[in-house]
Amino acid sequence: MSTDQFGLAEGGYVPDPDRDTTLLLDAFHDRLAAILREHGLPGELTTAVRARQAELEEANRLLIVDEPSRYNLRMTLALVAAYEVLLPRLGREAAVAAVRTSFVEPLGDTMKEGTRAMLDDAPDPFRAMVELSRSREEYAFGKGFVFDRPVDDDERYHLDVHRCFYHDVLVANSAPELTPVMCAFDANWIEAIVPGRHGFRFDRRTTIGTGGTHCPFHFSRTRRTD
Repeated sequence: MSTDQFGLAEGGYVPDPDRDTTLLLDAFHDRLAAILREHGLPGELTTAVRARQAELEEANRLLIVDEPSRYNLRMTLALVAAYEVLLPRLGREAAVAAVRTSFVEPLGDTMKEGTRAMLDDAPDPFRAMVELSRSREEYAFGKGFVFDRPVDDDERYHLDVHRCFYHDVLVANSAPELTPVMCAFDANWIEAIVPGRHGFRFDRRTTIGTGGTHCPFHFSRTRRTD
């Protein structure tokens, strides 16, 4: 049975927001239940988390601006719901850490291995990553994000995110401290890039979630792949 649940290794990946969000949140709740037990809390609190998420989705439905934002709202509010349930029981630092671990780690190896396999098999890994980025911009992010491309040629693809839907939702729900959790999730594919092997590097020196004015997603060739 393949562990590449997102089909990244096959190349030509097109995000499926419904499938991808369901995979992520199922894994999120499973890991959250385990962390709750580690803290001596009943794993059944995940039921309360899911119920709170449903309430938050109803209260925030006006934030939906297109189909991708419908799923991005669901995903982001799952973190808010978990945080609200954990905060009075664990305190802020431990609650943020629990949410981060539950969201970032469960499918991390799957995403990293799938992305690396895609890059390893691609005739031009840089171009394959650029096409993957473009696909995610259209199908996974949508109009809730504002992008600028200061450089876009065959040597560099520099994408700057000037508005982040995740951050907007978290601010609207009094939980901006969770935005770095969303930023950390990107490490699952960033760490798949091996410049010496794939011929390009990725730079992201700051993010909106960590206090930056924008999120630079900069891909640059380090050598030409023929």
